[in-house]
Amino acid sequence: MARIAVIGAGMGALTAAARLAVAGHRVAVYERTDTYGGALRRFERDGFSFDTGPALLPLPAVYRDLFVKTGKEPLESCVELVQVDPSSRHVFADGTEVSLPNASRAGVVAALDEGLGAGAGKRWGDFLVRAREAWDRTRRPLLEEPLWPNWQVLAEREPYPSVPHKRLLRTRRAGTLAEVGAWELRDPRLAALLESHALGYGLDPRAAPASAAVLPYMEHAFGTWYVRGGLRELARAVHERCLARRVEFHFGAEVTGVLEKDGRASGVELADGSVAEADFVVAGVAPGVLARLTAGTLLRDESEVPPQRAAAGRLTLLLALRGPRPAGTAHRTVVHTPDREAELEALFGTAAGNRRPTVTVLRPDDPRPAPADHEAVTVTTAVPARPGRPHGDLVDHMITAAERAVPGLRDRLLWHETRTPADTADETGAEGGAVPVPALAAAGGRLLHPSNGTRVPGLFTVGGWAHPGGGLPHAGMSGALVAGLIVEGPEFRGSQ
Repeated sequence: MARIAVIGAGMGALTAAARLAVAGHRVAVYERTDTYGGALRRFERDGFSFDTGPALLPLPAVYRDLFVKTGKEPLESCVELVQVDPSSRHVFADGTEVSLPNASRAGVVAALDEGLGAGAGKRWGDFLVRAREAWDRTRRPLLEEPLWPNWQVLAEREPYPSVPHKRLLRTRRAGTLAEVGAWELRDPRLAALLESHALGYGLDPRAAPASAAVLPYMEHAFGTWYVRGGLRELARAVHERCLARRVEFHFGAEVTGVLEKDGRASGVELADGSVAEADFVVAGVAPGVLARLTAGTLLRDESEVPPQRAAAGRLTLLLALRGPRPAGTAHRTVVHTPDREAELEALFGTAAGNRRPTVTVLRPDDPRPAPADHEAVTVTTAVPARPGRPHGDLVDHMITAAERAVPGLRDRLLWHETRTPADTADETGAEGGAVPVPALAAAGGRLLHPSNGTRVPGLFTVGGWAHPGGGLPHAGMSGALVAGLIVEGPEFRGSQ
């Protein structure tokens, strides 16, 4: 039985802790804040409650597997998991609207043909076929296996089978997601639909590789899910599973250093000066935090993946509305910007000033988040993750955009709370409140994440800033990979 110190109580760290404990190890989690869940937090006021991090769950199989492997009670016995249908409603700049069924290719094709015109559904359906091929090529190396030592293969090869496109007397293939939209989908609304998946993860579609096509494919193939009471309930369930497996939790316990002895990790030092000895240390923290904890011993060399340059955070409005949620309301509505190029420049370029953003409006069919005859609505958009960045006027633009999804919103509004990247930074330690993106192939390795193993034997990294990157499913996969590497050793090659 090994002693294992886990730094942080984010979802990746929790999943690793549960799996390591059920394997017979003594696991202790040290979290600098007063609660678990990382970005999966909850804000409560006047009987309203809101998720302040992710609000929908793709790929629930990751957490089903966690609960199967760590106890007798399945996930569905611990939380109420429901499939969202329609998966999303889209309101485009020209006033066109379309609602997309959940996990139904035929239904999506029919809805797009009806909403956007004949042929739109087929073009999207053909794109999903190509996206599936990219998914099949990258699923194991990017999600289910430790990062390959020859990761350059993933960095150099574009797995998305782009369609040849004649342009200026030359035949070209799409290399970015924006080019896929322009050259293969050939409809600005379909392109906006595609690019909204990249923006949802804080990626610039003009720079994101064509392999980012796997993001809408994941949602199409595996569905979109919601946890009754909010996704904070998922964090609660995983925390309780850890407790059932006798994981120790120390909240308000800030780790200030990773200890080394004889060339390997030997424990952690805490802010109060105490030391917790360990045979392995698992760090579920942002890169800047890890650099401080290890005093520079993890500096990169040319053989390692390039450093992540996450540019985007989240600006989120929590809206308390009088009046009930109308029957038949979509859980998620994406209201697209009327000027995508200006939005992208303001978000990823150097342009300053206000913008009319693409916003996602979340209206769960769930009585728990609000008092009777009231509604809790969340509106979110991507913003630059820059310390001290002001967002004042953008809030009004977000409410204006949200009114296209919630008619009469301003008249119903009781109060609102604003959550900025500064709040994310306080809760997760990520510089500027940046949100990590999922690992993607191609792009020279810019969207790969560091291996779960490190240069220091016995020290592992887990969570969104480590392989395989950001997103709730990826955090769960990261925990599984770290547990496998510790339990089975370097020869571990992932799930079979």
